[in-house]
Amino acid sequence: MPALRVAFFGTPEFAVPTLSRLIDAGFPVVAAVTQPDRPRGRGQKASAGPVKSLAVERGIPVLQPERLRHEDFLGALGETAPDIGVVAAYGKILPEPVLTLPRLGLVNVHASLLPRWRGASPVHRAVMAGDPETGVSIMRIVKALDAGAVFAMARRAIGPEETADVVERDLAVLGADLLLDVLASIERGDATETPQDPAGVTYAPLLTKEEGRLDWSQPAVTLHNRIRGLHPWPHAFTFLDGARVIVLRSRPPEPAAVSHGAPGEVLGIDRDHVEVATGGGTLRLSQLQAEGRRALPAREFAAGARLAPGARFGS
Repeated sequence: MPALRVAFFGTPEFAVPTLSRLIDAGFPVVAAVTQPDRPRGRGQKASAGPVKSLAVERGIPVLQPERLRHEDFLGALGETAPDIGVVAAYGKILPEPVLTLPRLGLVNVHASLLPRWRGASPVHRAVMAGDPETGVSIMRIVKALDAGAVFAMARRAIGPEETADVVERDLAVLGADLLLDVLASIERGDATETPQDPAGVTYAPLLTKEEGRLDWSQPAVTLHNRIRGLHPWPHAFTFLDGARVIVLRSRPPEPAAVSHGAPGEVLGIDRDHVEVATGGGTLRLSQLQAEGRRALPAREFAAGARLAPGARFGS
């Protein structure tokens, strides 16, 4: 059985496979540090996040500090005597007192091929940028944002129609498996750490709702990548007759497609798509949702909205 005592830091669904694999592999998880319960769902009632739910189910002590520098939290974490900290999408920057508490420091399961996409939204940014592949990096946590040396990486291709949630789900499992290999090497004392190349650094800031606004003067491929990169939140959106319309799915534009309409103009409606002119090529929308309504296939949406060629989506 592994001897390293692990303090785990994580909050959303992405972190669940890592915590689960640590427990199943026999690592003594001495604490699960997760963010305080937040209002969730339509009723906006405070409820536990995915990591807390799993920790409670598996009998792991839970710590939910509002402030990571608070003496009560640091004291409680110190009493668990962790050898190492493992972070997977915790959601807050860890201060120096936390970084120095475990004797072997902390490692992070980060969903990108570092140094590309340091920051809070690496999967979404990779998809939005049209990256053909991404991956997961196990890195040492240092003061600077996602700047620590990398222990190991695993790669995953991004399909041209894949959305960010699908890619992120796979990376969560990939990262959990990779982490176990890294922890085993740390325990043996033969782990290697490779510094990141500063020349390759890009950043992935938090997503904002306004980023979902589609600018139809952009090329079709740019809009397609934005639509799938912002799925399932905050979603891409546009306007039709002044009403907000959420664009949930689109198809990759044909490489040689040429648009013959004004940006945002509906060019045609077939069984599966609403074809819209852009600043470069034609974008095929396959699923849309009127504000406050359910998501619909493109043809059903077009029928309900009485959409016809010549109508125009606005930014």
